Amino acid sequence: MKLEGNRDIEVHVRWLIRRDMPEVLDIESTSFEFPWSQEDFISCLQQRNCIGMVAELDGEVVGYIVYEMGRSDFHVLNLAVRPDVRRRGVGQQMIAKIVSKLRQGQRTEVRLEVRETNLAAQLFFRRLGFQAVSVLKDFYEDTVEDAYSMMYHLESQTASATPHNRLRRFAG
Repeated sequence: MKLEGNRDIEVHVRWLIRRDMPEVLDIESTSFEFPWSQEDFISCLQQRNCIGMVAELDGEVVGYIVYEMGRSDFHVLNLAVRPDVRRRGVGQQMIAKIVSKLRQGQRTEVRLEVRETNLAAQLFFRRLGFQAVSVLKDFYEDTVEDAYSMMYHLESQTASATPHNRLRRFAG
């Protein structure tokens, strides 16, 4: 399938199932210098708190996300979009699906790590409201590269979305 133009596309985000694995592995290998293996995916997804989702367009998997559910957060472990549909809103829709699961008093954060050399991913997550909160030295097993720990916090997003008028409380 070849898509024309640069406009956003709407995808269906659903649970990752075993028969999606060949497409997921293909996207993974074309997206990363050090890709996860099928065993990496299976090992992660067999854990009780690990979730995999795919973005589907016209019956084809065009992206995926793998994340862990913690007590107070969701931790994104892996996310990629097929090269021919990048910058078309697919990644944003997958992140939006996770953010929509955040609730006050329960899970209020989404966190992830991004390679220091992956500027495109850093800018993508920043546009979605994530903030870099720390540098993780020698984070990756495959290189000596550092990572940025980035976080999306529900309360900070709601606070910034509603303007605060400090003078209003003083007006009669």
